[in-house]
Amino acid sequence: MTTSTLRAGGRAFAHIAAFHPELTALRRELHTHPELGFEEVYTSKRVIESLKVCGVDEIHTGIGKTGVVALVHGRKKGSAMLGLRADMDALPMAEHNDFAWKSAKQGLMHGCGHDGHTTMLVGAARYLSETRNFAGTAVLIFQPGEEGYAGARAMVQDGLFDRFPVHSVYAMHNWPALAPGQIGLNSGAMMAAADRVRIDITGRGGHGAHPYQTVDPVLVAAHIITAVQSIVSRNVKPVDSAVISLCAVQAGDLSAMSVVPNSASIVGTVRTFKTEVQGLVERRLQELCMAVALGFGATVQVTFERMYPATINTPAEAQFAGDVAASIVGEENLTRNLEPSMGAEDFSFMLQAKPGAYLRLGQGTATGPTAQCLHHPGYDFNDDVLPLGSALFAGIIEQGMPLEDAGA
Repeated sequence: MTTSTLRAGGRAFAHIAAFHPELTALRRELHTHPELGFEEVYTSKRVIESLKVCGVDEIHTGIGKTGVVALVHGRKKGSAMLGLRADMDALPMAEHNDFAWKSAKQGLMHGCGHDGHTTMLVGAARYLSETRNFAGTAVLIFQPGEEGYAGARAMVQDGLFDRFPVHSVYAMHNWPALAPGQIGLNSGAMMAAADRVRIDITGRGGHGAHPYQTVDPVLVAAHIITAVQSIVSRNVKPVDSAVISLCAVQAGDLSAMSVVPNSASIVGTVRTFKTEVQGLVERRLQELCMAVALGFGATVQVTFERMYPATINTPAEAQFAGDVAASIVGEENLTRNLEPSMGAEDFSFMLQAKPGAYLRLGQGTATGPTAQCLHHPGYDFNDDVLPLGSALFAGIIEQGMPLEDAGA
């Protein structure tokens, strides 16, 4: 994308494009040094160093363990305050790339692009500090532990919004299925709730040659796995959405071919958008598993752990964020009714506390012979979109707290 293709809101893009090489270098450095949730010591250190160079007004550390918050005051301070969030953590997976900036840590990888998100927020920090074309305070939130650690919840519980009472908060995630230069969002559910389900079956073990003397938990597990698939098709309304995936089964010993084990365990995930559907699925899982187990003479315990709530944009903030995006890339490159994803995102905890919106930033790496989807061992963030992401972050601040509204 070039500055000539941008609309009136692209002033920030043109400014940030001048230091695009520096952003690329930072992003690739972070990619080389991935860290898991609440272990982002190196990442936080580099973020802090970069923010100091950017000239932000305040830096606060240790919020949600390894979280960092920076403040940038506009040309007119005022009482207005908006939040921007980027996640910093990596994934426990091996990288299969061979470029110079590949992961230097065995079994760890930035396979979801959080290195890019962090860098884009640093780019916005530099632009906002250099220009200050807004009235109020920008709160830049560098969040740890998105990948299963609920780092957003940790920051909220640590007083994030008590210390920095933003009116609204915004985040974005790179989206390989969208082309570079395209942005997507909607005015409601963007990501599903993610729940963990564990089903522990207790039977009575014995000899595989005499199964009539046992209560076979493997057989019970097989029937439960099949029966559970009826919950969505026969209990959830077709106009609603839900996914139940039972992804792992453990029972017995593979070296013991003739031993019926005493127990079996199943682990899986449930994804829903509506709390009432979430409750329905939880209830039906309990009822169905107990009924199946009872029918075979076994007992069962179902543990339903609610992990991340659904990520729900508030309509007014989604409209505003979309307008900002359109001012940069044009309405023709903006999708305002983007299809929700059954994936999950802990930015949902921030959206439970404050109004806000979550956006998708196209990076176009999900198609072609070298397709790179999120959480793929060959994934890499597309550095070409760094200035656009930074400009989108900056535009939310400038257009959300305009100087003219403060009488400038």
